[in-house]
Amino acid sequence: MPSASTLTVFAAATLALLLIPGPAVLYVVTRSVEHGRRVGLASVLGVHVGTSVHVLAAALGLSALLVSSAAAFSVVKYAGAAYLIFVGVRRLLSASSAGPPAASGAAGAPRRAFAQGVVVNVLNPKTALFFLAFLPQFLDPARGPLVPQVLLLGATFIALGLICDSSYALTASYLAGRWRGRARGSRVARAERLSGLVYVGLGVLAAVTPRHPARR
Repeated sequence: MPSASTLTVFAAATLALLLIPGPAVLYVVTRSVEHGRRVGLASVLGVHVGTSVHVLAAALGLSALLVSSAAAFSVVKYAGAAYLIFVGVRRLLSASSAGPPAASGAAGAPRRAFAQGVVVNVLNPKTALFFLAFLPQFLDPARGPLVPQVLLLGATFIALGLICDSSYALTASYLAGRWRGRARGSRVARAERLSGLVYVGLGVLAAVTPRHPARR
């Protein structure tokens, strides 16, 4: 298993990376602004369930296959991009008839946000590439089998990610709630269009992802 010093350095490096907003944070913030705290936190949980899939894949060596196979990388990349663009276009089309935002406690909204977060991150090849490039720097064959080391480091990453992304979700939902209390119909429609553009932008970003590690 990794030494205490290795875990400490890994945790510090992970926090430095997590605190820099990337596509995952942008997605969580968008959901939090749209529907409030509960949906934002459900999105965070879904994103990191998706992250756990990539951790398991890295432990089993599937991430290496994703990087080495142009076909596998392209399938995952374009499936994720198409999904995000579809969600964004749907938001843009609904903007013209937008009313007040749905309450964060609306039935099924957190469940949908959770499921969407899982899909978004599972279909994000940048996450797989991130783990493939980042984790090996902290693995030491002299300290035993690598799979338990990958799982421990991955669990550490997920725990820190939950804390950081939840902070983003809570802050975004709080600020959006204060703004929404003064928002009228036209502002709501603009917010709907903005969220749709964010999703489309994330989809385009996923589609142009090169086959090398990038920010999560």
